[in-house]
Amino acid sequence: MDNLEKRIRQIQEAIEKSEYILIGGGAGLSAAAGLTYSGKRFTDHFSDFMEKYGFTDMYAGTFYQFETEEENWAHWARHIDVNRYLMPATRLYKEILKLVSNKKYYVISTNVESQFTKAGFPKNKVFEVQGDYSYLQCAKGCHDKLYYNEELVKKMVLQTQDCRIPSDLIPRCPVCSGEMDVNLRHNAFFVQDVEWYKANKRYGKFLEESEDKNIVYLEFGVGFNTPGIIRYPFEQMTYKNPKSTLIRFNKEYPAGSPEIETRTISFDEDILQIIQYVKNKISD
Repeated sequence: MDNLEKRIRQIQEAIEKSEYILIGGGAGLSAAAGLTYSGKRFTDHFSDFMEKYGFTDMYAGTFYQFETEEENWAHWARHIDVNRYLMPATRLYKEILKLVSNKKYYVISTNVESQFTKAGFPKNKVFEVQGDYSYLQCAKGCHDKLYYNEELVKKMVLQTQDCRIPSDLIPRCPVCSGEMDVNLRHNAFFVQDVEWYKANKRYGKFLEESEDKNIVYLEFGVGFNTPGIIRYPFEQMTYKNPKSTLIRFNKEYPAGSPEIETRTISFDEDILQIIQYVKNKISD
């Protein structure tokens, strides 16, 4: 990447003249905000799991095949508590809100830590399409209700011993009495409850209203794990709308599609520094 000053000036102009802004948030955004799954943050909170199971980072732990439910839920409770409840609203998400607050905007995110709403984004302007750490569901999706888990998670964390929780804290589905799971889209049983469909409808309405309008697609940290949710649609919408601009922040995959190269502004630099600079320039 080169000519940083020119690219910053371009996104400032694009945001200033835009009527709508659609924000897309991926895993790279949370990492840039400080929600890293490795390093000191991991070792500070998971040293016992590292020693017992050989985990190298938090992400690896979510795929580990534990022998018992007591171990599985001890890990998930710790993981949820560290990433959803103990982590306050981060500066980066707050700065993004300040940048777009005077525009008509909407957020679609594949992240599950609710940093957007923690930072002050209204819930009715955020679509967490892949789920939310703070809810449990029936593991087999036998019904479409979700269950807020903060109180249970805190009990599990406090009562964890030797990487296990007491058996009486293992959650059971109130309908089928089967196993429960975290509300994450990681298998075919992901539950899309009433609120999920409402958010999806609001997202669709925003897309209709902004179609053919002067819009900025502001994409943060979206790679190729689930590109069909944000990355590819943002490129397709940019291609269809000559009044649009795609602004892409991505350390590993900043480039846009060749067909929209002239309307794509790419960054692999630090997100927070650039967002703060542009926000301040627009405020001047």
